[in-house]
Amino acid sequence: MFSSFAQIRRPLHVMAAAFALMLAFGVQAQTATTPELDAARVAVQRADQADADQYAPEAIALARQSLAQAQAAHSQRDRRLALDLALRAAVEADLARALSLEAVANAELQHQRAQVEDLQRRLGQEETR
Repeated sequence: MFSSFAQIRRPLHVMAAAFALMLAFGVQAQTATTPELDAARVAVQRADQADADQYAPEAIALARQSLAQAQAAHSQRDRRLALDLALRAAVEADLARALSLEAVANAELQHQRAQVEDLQRRLGQEETR
């Protein structure tokens, strides 16, 4: 007796689903990143949000360069180099963020000091009247 297409349909669906899963996981495995690369990417983003381009341009540029090199090393499957560069990128980005936050805090401090001096000067003028 011959098999009908209705009987063949189920194995074809199973094979098609298995093939689709293999493709999905294969692509995911090729594009998967390491936790260190993810941390470096986040650190660079945080530095960007802290205006590191304005207050720490050298440090953020070095962080971006190290991150790009780490991503390239990862895509070439050089795990050791990718790890080293990702860690360097994260450290440089953290430094850029810290320098930026420090510059903002110093600017705010100078502004507050100027206001205090202005108020002291006004109080001194009122006392002499």
